[in-house]
Amino acid sequence: MKKHNFNAGPCILPRIAIENTAKAVLDFNGIGMSILEISHRSKDFQAVIDEAVALFKEVLAIPEGYQVLFLGGGASLQFCMVPFNFLNKKAAYLETGVWAKKALKEAKLFGEVVTVASSGDKNYTYIPKGWTVPEDADYLHITTNNTIYGTEIREDFDCKVPLIADMSSDILSRPVDVSKYAMIYGGAQKNAGPAGVTFVIVKEDMLGKVERVIPTMLDYRTHIKEGSMFNTPPCVNIYTLKETLKWVKEMGGVKKMEELDLAKAKLLYDAIDNSKMFVGTTEKDSRSIMNICFVMKEQYKDKEDAFMEFAKSRGMVGIKGHRSVGGFRASTYNALPIESVQALIDCMIDFERDNA
Repeated sequence: MKKHNFNAGPCILPRIAIENTAKAVLDFNGIGMSILEISHRSKDFQAVIDEAVALFKEVLAIPEGYQVLFLGGGASLQFCMVPFNFLNKKAAYLETGVWAKKALKEAKLFGEVVTVASSGDKNYTYIPKGWTVPEDADYLHITTNNTIYGTEIREDFDCKVPLIADMSSDILSRPVDVSKYAMIYGGAQKNAGPAGVTFVIVKEDMLGKVERVIPTMLDYRTHIKEGSMFNTPPCVNIYTLKETLKWVKEMGGVKKMEELDLAKAKLLYDAIDNSKMFVGTTEKDSRSIMNICFVMKEQYKDKEDAFMEFAKSRGMVGIKGHRSVGGFRASTYNALPIESVQALIDCMIDFERDNA
């Protein structure tokens, strides 16, 4: 049976990226060794990381003055690295979900933190509007896509203070004006590659301005100087990320990704909005095109488990909602084909026909 992978992360990857990684695991570039066992200091792997950096810069049109890093520790480590490197006196945070809240919590260890707005009052089902940023803040931190709740910021703010964004789950899904950001970061496993590597895009002249001493490993300048190789990097993960970036480029770049992602999201949201049984959980003007969250209407709540089993029998994988929200979540990342979205919709229609 064909599987339709809606996992929120680690998520579906381009098949060509998986196949090429599998080949490299067995024999990397015909050198008789696996990508798992070659030296990260070798010319062979240096070529991999150089190509990955170049592709990131190309597909996102990253301007001069920015460095691309590949680090370990996930976005969660960045929650403390960001304030370590950028927070002198005060930082501003937009709280739009669990991960934004966790980032805010870490920042409070380093100085004053102002929450410019929060959607916690409605369980993070919307993106707040009309908020202002203190002009004396060292930076504003935002989380552009909220995987648990299915909300997304799909614009690049004009901000009077340096703007830092966690784009873990919507990177590469739309063109981004990188010049509006001091830094963009994220765990690769939501759209850019496998779990185990974190991307950082940082404006180099923003660094070195805090008064505190920064531990060597937590200083972005360390990793810039060493080309992401201060310590042994996650080599195979970077290789797969590089192959994913190649696929994005060959498919037509981030503009094409956005076109395809918008089409998938519209198809599924229309089905939810026209359903007698299912209903979306987020406000319509805040909806994510990456993570589509929905539940059973109140009178059908007792049928959620039955639908999960029915969907599983039809090859649906990863549609169970996050434990803090419940219901269902379909993650429609770049590599998910539109045929899988249609298969989920057909599944919903058939279940509703027999159970509503």
